[in-house]
Amino acid sequence: MQVLNRPWGAMHYRTDGSPRGPALVFANSLGTDLRLWDSLIEHLPTEFYFIRYDKRGHGLSDTGGPVTIEDLAADAVALIEAVARGPAVFVGLSIGGLIGQALAAARPDLLSALVLSNTAAKIGTAESWNARIAAVCESGVASIADAIVERWFAAQFRATPALALWRNMLARSSAEGYVSACAAIAAADLTCSTATIRLPTLVVAGSEDGSTPPDLVVATAGLIPGAHYHCIEGMGHLPCVENPASYAGVLIPFLREHAR
Repeated sequence: MQVLNRPWGAMHYRTDGSPRGPALVFANSLGTDLRLWDSLIEHLPTEFYFIRYDKRGHGLSDTGGPVTIEDLAADAVALIEAVARGPAVFVGLSIGGLIGQALAAARPDLLSALVLSNTAAKIGTAESWNARIAAVCESGVASIADAIVERWFAAQFRATPALALWRNMLARSSAEGYVSACAAIAAADLTCSTATIRLPTLVVAGSEDGSTPPDLVVATAGLIPGAHYHCIEGMGHLPCVENPASYAGVLIPFLREHAR
């Protein structure tokens, strides 16, 4: 296991692929760990250097207390500086996409390109996130798991046995870490800073995404000059899980052009 020591504690990360290849850094969604990308990486060219990590309060990383999106972006900066060889392509999904936007606005020198997947400059309302926080504080993450996975996945995937594994990952998340991340999302409105991004950017949506619907995602793509938008039909919030081959097919041409 690989660990990067941060002022708040230990951050777990994993590397795969070729250390001499272009670096791809992956940031997970709320309530998942770095295993989110397992199936996708199997469909990506082995010439790349894959760097995945568990953000604070998720997976094997320490919790680290209250957090903002800017704090999470600072963790990504530290990881890239410590592990990547030169500028990286940052692939962020959901809250990982918020992290990617904050990172790209603050430290574009660390990135060669940006992939924003199933995310937006502002996700939900403070009221909706505060209601979720209250539910988790009262009854734990498991109490909201069924409602969350219904928004995560399209109906076809929800009918498969694999759904139980992703529900288990979510339900077993640290309540403290989950609540801290929810509070960070609730406070985040990156509309102005995202409009300053000038990196090559790919923005991906799922047509059946109940957490960040396509209209929300495409509006964020519109903030970034030259951003390319792609909606994957029949997919929900986690297309890298539901159909990793299709998701890889969207990413690979962009990576071939912009990773270095």
